[in-house]
Amino acid sequence: MSSLSTHVLDTVAGRPAAGVAIALHAGDTLVAEGTTDADGRWRAPMPLDAGRYRLTFAVAAYFRTQGTPLADPPFLDVVPIDFGVGAEGHYHVPLLASPFSYSTYRGS
Repeated sequence: MSSLSTHVLDTVAGRPAAGVAIALHAGDTLVAEGTTDADGRWRAPMPLDAGRYRLTFAVAAYFRTQGTPLADPPFLDVVPIDFGVGAEGHYHVPLLASPFSYSTYRGS
């Protein structure tokens, strides 16, 4: 079994993104959901089996709470990240986000 964490950074403000709604899916099944803490971090509350997963991040809702002007509809609303988990280990999936772009990588 593996563990999963994420860290969301607001690249507009240059700080952690607190309060971003996150959902974790395995296929069509919702596995867990929550929001980032004051440091922009979230950890899956249970170990994960090997397989394919999707994290979704409600970035438009977050940027609205920050007073960031957004188009209607916003260019980015919910950012999905599809990734695979092996049999053992820790997976850290950071998200760097702005209203018009995002990037991710496998962190440590």
